[in-house]
Amino acid sequence: MDKGEMKQVAKWDYDVKKFKSIDDVLEFAIGREIDAQSFYMKLSSMVKDAKLAKTLIKLAAEELDHEAKLKAVLLGKAAIGDQDVGKLDIVDYTKSVKPSPEMSYVDLLVIGMKKEETSRRLYTDLAAIATEQKLKDVFLKLAQEEANHKLRFEFEYDLMAF
Repeated sequence: MDKGEMKQVAKWDYDVKKFKSIDDVLEFAIGREIDAQSFYMKLSSMVKDAKLAKTLIKLAAEELDHEAKLKAVLLGKAAIGDQDVGKLDIVDYTKSVKPSPEMSYVDLLVIGMKKEETSRRLYTDLAAIATEQKLKDVFLKLAQEEANHKLRFEFEYDLMAF
């Protein structure tokens, strides 16, 4: 995957003014999950380590599950729950890692932590500038979801790196 492709996969432009409804927010979040699936699948075809490639495919499948959950919320068949999410903030102390064919599992965990933290911050920022309380609440719930995903990567990183 070249830099241009990586930037395209990682690029998520947003303008809070375009969110006129909760459905708009959910559609945006669904698009981000689809982008994440693509990101992990492209990485899986790039890495040389077969075990790491399988892990990346599993991560893509998890993003597909997140997409399905958000679609269920969009269709009124589920709700995004409130949850307290712990945090280790390991991501704050790790250097960025660039995806490469030779990357390790620990490198992948760093990439995952950074990606989920970026998503958490995005949703938190969108909540801060949203004018409708319902939209704010949905953005904050999405931020919690992303924080939960990041925490999973951080726990794994803690086990692997130390």
